Amino acid sequence: MIPLRCFLGIAIASNLGVEIPPTVTVQAAVREQARVGHLARAAQMLAPRSAHTATLLRNGQVLIAGGMRRNQEFYSSAELYDPVRDQFRPAGNMNIARVEPAAVLLRSGKVLIAGGWVSHNCTDSAELYDPSTGKFTATGRMTVPRGAPSATLLPDGDVLIAGGAAGDDPGGVASAELFRAATNTFERVQSMHVGRVSHTATSLRDGRVLIAGGRGATVTAEAELYDPKTGRFTPTGSLRQARYKHTAGLLGDGRVLLAGGSNEHDWQGTLNSAEIFDPRTGKFALTAHLTESRFKLPEAASVGSGCVLIAGGSKSAEVYDPRMGAFLIVPGELSKPWHFMTETRLADGTVLLAGGYANDDQGTRETWIYRQ
Repeated sequence: MIPLRCFLGIAIASNLGVEIPPTVTVQAAVREQARVGHLARAAQMLAPRSAHTATLLRNGQVLIAGGMRRNQEFYSSAELYDPVRDQFRPAGNMNIARVEPAAVLLRSGKVLIAGGWVSHNCTDSAELYDPSTGKFTATGRMTVPRGAPSATLLPDGDVLIAGGAAGDDPGGVASAELFRAATNTFERVQSMHVGRVSHTATSLRDGRVLIAGGRGATVTAEAELYDPKTGRFTPTGSLRQARYKHTAGLLGDGRVLLAGGSNEHDWQGTLNSAEIFDPRTGKFALTAHLTESRFKLPEAASVGSGCVLIAGGSKSAEVYDPRMGAFLIVPGELSKPWHFMTETRLADGTVLLAGGYANDDQGTRETWIYRQ
């Protein structure tokens, strides 16, 4: 392995744990590092939040909704981030206060917000945010209550909602349903093969959805694919590491990176391992380790040249470069290891990192912008 050294104050050390091919020169590695970008502080949110949602709207602004200030102090309030002005402003209130609901931008430009925790219980309620009016309106109810379900926009404009918690039980449910955008109704579909909460759901280029990891009766390594053409879930290869509260992101070549999370030991079992799912083979393969163990992560954002940004659960952020097969530390850092923050790719390719809580339950107003 060629030992990479610190160059111009930027860490590209060999502790990345990656074998660098002999053909890769130090100069080439420096060029790769230059593409990693950096973190910079942005405006503060109006309220400290964690376990909220963040959805990019068609006008380039970001809807921040719900979450909590601290345990049992939940928000119905929402706010909008304007990246041009680097400014947050009020965006009204949802019909109920929610923590860890699902949120997805519909083809209509409205935002579907569904489920989440309300006090100690989960809810089956859902609502729509309309940017043209700035109003939240209650819509049809899900077929079952769900806390922290996944929500994935399908090629036909409907939304797949899968898994989630049913209450105080840490395990998740196996049931799934579709939100029919044309009628604003929910329709039950075939269940997954295992119950899951704190799993990942990633849209593949062929329209299928990869559902991976999560916790049912125990933390699982099982993965499955939802095919919207058949409306069915099919088991695929197993993760190399059982994990939940991890992250996933689509790489530029159509493969999926899955990283971090935890095992059954939760805070004492955080992971730094990462792996890649190849849709062509249906199998997972290990790749380089994260520079730090981290969990309670937001969905990873795709950034320039097919890379993926990983943030949260640590003061550092890092970029996975599939050409190098390595994680590279992003210059700049967060003020604390924020958990349950959000990560939203903006229209100009920058990424908004917002909120979260550190090693207590106190949310933060702080935000950062990742730029390349």
